Amino acid sequence: MKKVLAITLALLMVFAITACGGKTGSSGVSITIFNSKMEIQSQMEDMAKEYSKAKGVDVEVYYSSDTVAAHLSTRYASNDPYTISMVDAKDVYALAADHAVDLSDQEWVENTTQAITIDGKTYGFPVCVEARGIIYNAEAIEKVTGTAFDPTTIKTTADFQKLIDQLIAGGMATPTGVMNEDWSLAAHYLAEVYEQHDDPDAFIASIKDGSVKLIDDAKFNAMMDTFDVLKANNYAKDAAISAEREVTEQKLAEGEIAFMFGGNWDWSVINAYEYSEKMGIMPVPNDSGDGSSDKLVGGGSKYFFIDSSDNTSDEQRQAAKDFLNWLVNDADGQDFIVNQCALVPAFSNITLDVQDPLGASVKKYADDNALIGNYNYLPDDHYAKCGASFQKYLAGQIDRAGFANEITTYWATAEVGEH
Repeated sequence: MKKVLAITLALLMVFAITACGGKTGSSGVSITIFNSKMEIQSQMEDMAKEYSKAKGVDVEVYYSSDTVAAHLSTRYASNDPYTISMVDAKDVYALAADHAVDLSDQEWVENTTQAITIDGKTYGFPVCVEARGIIYNAEAIEKVTGTAFDPTTIKTTADFQKLIDQLIAGGMATPTGVMNEDWSLAAHYLAEVYEQHDDPDAFIASIKDGSVKLIDDAKFNAMMDTFDVLKANNYAKDAAISAEREVTEQKLAEGEIAFMFGGNWDWSVINAYEYSEKMGIMPVPNDSGDGSSDKLVGGGSKYFFIDSSDNTSDEQRQAAKDFLNWLVNDADGQDFIVNQCALVPAFSNITLDVQDPLGASVKKYADDNALIGNYNYLPDDHYAKCGASFQKYLAGQIDRAGFANEITTYWATAEVGEH
């Protein structure tokens, strides 16, 4: 019995040593990454496997369809934060003070204008640049007009209407498509009304206190005049609220329609169809006369931050910093961003050609410093509530004055995010 007991104890000690050795010796430090960009989840997973093999760092990538704030709150509550989290800009402002590491001393900071800095400390690593405007199919336009299409000639609403009329006269009965999703209408199109003011904070405050009546605002009316052109020439105008995004994007890709408001993220849908290579994004033409029709609206889209809590070790934090530097400075990291994920890089030292035509448009505007910055502080319910009002306008259930009134009513109680 003594011999059996001795052998058993010896075996237990061997198992314990082996287990400990396996945990610390096989792959070293491990990090977790939260990805909130659904369309690159498979690429992120593949990258994690390759990176783990090459660097000896275990990398696990997770995705959740829940809102970023709600999902991360659950992780924090269980003391199980991700090492690196991909969030929206507003989340960095809300979470950085309590949860993020200061990255100001990192080399990549010098190579971007899109990082998020709060009180002199850099917390947000820009994953990519995204921008929005009017997506066009130049091949479809040229097929009808017989002349080369130059988007820089379309500055005003009248310019836009004139080209629409040419297309209709040439046989394209309905040259536009309008996405009816609340996020497209409110978080993207309506947001440009705020963003194209010199001081969006002051403009929103003036709506709240009543010193500005939205229905009388020149920018609001200029943008809505252009939206009315899109709306009036929408292929689905008789059932605008039931139009499916995929159908709209297919029609644009294949040249049945020529224009749709959107952003370079739409390529992930367009490229599923028989698309034209001659596509791009142009600014929303409008009559403001303030130069906004020469610029897209956009900037850094999605940001990584590194966890600062005691639940993450210094070794893990260093591995996370190494990963971010790999994305910016290593040829494989750059290839991952530009070629595998088809994203527009936010860093000046990444000079790889952007492969898709929408991304290429955005990169050109970004390189030319022709981007109007995103307003990142809209309340979480803005796109749902204001989007519902915008959908009513799109469906003809309310007029412009009614729409302006509903947006004004929303802002009477809504508060912008912390920044």
